[in-house]
Amino acid sequence: MPAKRIIPCLDVKDGRVVKGTNFINLKDAGDAVELAALYSGQGADELVFLDISASAERRKTLRDFVEKTARVISIPFTVGGGISTLADIESVLRAGADKVSLNTSIVQNPEFITEASRQFGSQAIVAAVDVLQSASGYEVYIRGGRDKTELEGIAWCKRCEELGAGELLVTAMHCDGTRNGYDINLLKILSNECSVPVIASGGAGSVNDFVVAFNEGNADACLAAGIFHYGDIPLPALKNELKLQGIEIR
Repeated sequence: MPAKRIIPCLDVKDGRVVKGTNFINLKDAGDAVELAALYSGQGADELVFLDISASAERRKTLRDFVEKTARVISIPFTVGGGISTLADIESVLRAGADKVSLNTSIVQNPEFITEASRQFGSQAIVAAVDVLQSASGYEVYIRGGRDKTELEGIAWCKRCEELGAGELLVTAMHCDGTRNGYDINLLKILSNECSVPVIASGGAGSVNDFVVAFNEGNADACLAAGIFHYGDIPLPALKNELKLQGIEIR
């Protein structure tokens, strides 16, 4: 079984890392390039950089920022936000990213997943799925959580895999920023019904949240933001504790 991964997430707006709750009430959390270098040095397994306002503002990801970040880290780096064409993907990968995260663009054009995975390899294509729990299940949202779609979350994740996505980055919007833990039920379902790696996102607040996500939710990786940005759980301490809990990590 592959080792589990810890992935800090840099939600970037106007060149600054921001963090909110349930995708709103954003607060500044620091300089993006500086934080990327810090996490790389502390032993993060990967980084995810999301230009959270690119799709809503209908603009492209900031290439120069990707280049600056790639120069200061030595770990795999996923970039998302405003990526809607094969040329966009090529530009981001050439700027130094290892993978791209696709969300709004693949909801609007699902075949884009297949086109992208054929050209760049499925290992470079991450399907990002933002879901909000409701009485009927999990509703899929796009444009940084602003617009609700008609898609159901579990079905859409399975469809993304069928179309060629190499990983699923699934954010539970109802847990995001609450620090009450990941949506374990969602992770259990996805780990049972999907064969590609599932990255848990939304809700990390303690070391135990990671333990439960790995042991009970069977997540392949856990993504977190605020607990790292504000120094609540230092990365080295988290990884040491997970090892003590018997969880194999990189």
